[in-house]
Amino acid sequence: MRVTMLNKYYPPHLGGIEYHMRDLAAELAASGHEVRAIVANEGPGSLTETIDGVAVTRLPRAFAYASTPVAGQMRAEIAAAAAATDVFHLHFPYPWGEFAWLSAGVGGRGAGGVATVLTYHSDIVRQKVLGALYEPVLRRLLDRVDLVIASSPNMVEHSPELSRIAEKCRVVPFGIHVERFEATPERLARAAELKAPYARPVVLFVGRLIYYKGADVLVRAMADVDADLVMIGRGPLREELERLAASLGISGRVHFVEPVGDDDLAAWYHAADVFCLPSVARSEAFGLVQLEAHAAGTPVVSTTLTTGVPFVNEHGVTGLTVPPGDVAALAGALGELVTDDALRRRLGTQAASRAHADFTIARMVERTLRVYDEARGVA
Repeated sequence: MRVTMLNKYYPPHLGGIEYHMRDLAAELAASGHEVRAIVANEGPGSLTETIDGVAVTRLPRAFAYASTPVAGQMRAEIAAAAAATDVFHLHFPYPWGEFAWLSAGVGGRGAGGVATVLTYHSDIVRQKVLGALYEPVLRRLLDRVDLVIASSPNMVEHSPELSRIAEKCRVVPFGIHVERFEATPERLARAAELKAPYARPVVLFVGRLIYYKGADVLVRAMADVDADLVMIGRGPLREELERLAASLGISGRVHFVEPVGDDDLAAWYHAADVFCLPSVARSEAFGLVQLEAHAAGTPVVSTTLTTGVPFVNEHGVTGLTVPPGDVAALAGALGELVTDDALRRRLGTQAASRAHADFTIARMVERTLRVYDEARGVA
């Protein structure tokens, strides 16, 4: 099958959507499919290269607005690609790319063009003015594509856009390379080194230090949890969080760590007693970091957002969930897990089993191919 994907950027650009698309594209290519990605470059030049069997075309970026790169050649590139494409796969949100696909007049199959699938990664949450302006284009886009992939049933039910077109939505949970987080002797040895400086249990946070992650709620909760907090990531709220920890008198128990490589990140999941994703807004649509912790056998405390977050972290099965923004409830859940060894072990074991059964790259690709076939009208 010939698949052409469309997105803002492609790795090494950092981003959850970019990493998801790379993993999906590379696994499809490894399975014998012909995969191409059309994206914007991070500068004015153009570049075509093959990465893990995926032909990546990076088009010149004229400028970026509201995190959206504008690449003037994208419409023409999409139109040219149509003749050699069986399925277009769009990754929303990328307003410029979606407008380019619509204006190229290439599909979807129901409109007499190329079968087109769109993965709906997240609602437009914070940029309300941009979202309102884009609403007519988005509705036209969702009506035009053949099928829409959502990462959880929660997204279909609670997204105002997806609930309108629920009949054309298909749930395909995101997957990860679970083997990268397994308990190898080398990984456990490194985990022991990382944990050695901490006399208390370790609560781990991994992510950008930005508004919707709820890092401030986590720091406040830690005032009532007898544990150390390790926060891996960077972002504009770093100094504010440091001041908050100082004001609460817990600076000695809140440790900020710059982003680490894949090997050390996997070791940190094993070093941690509990992982926490305290997100407070629907911008957190899935929470892949929860799966990474689960694959390592580490239970998670997360929030009951109306997104895929509690779908991934099933309460009482793989961890505990609490209401978003509830400091006392978050402290209670973290305190329960760091003090109850039997509960922590049980949830961690169940989390690892679920990750390996339901959230692998192979399962994600298998389900995605079924959606492609349905969009193409292939039995």
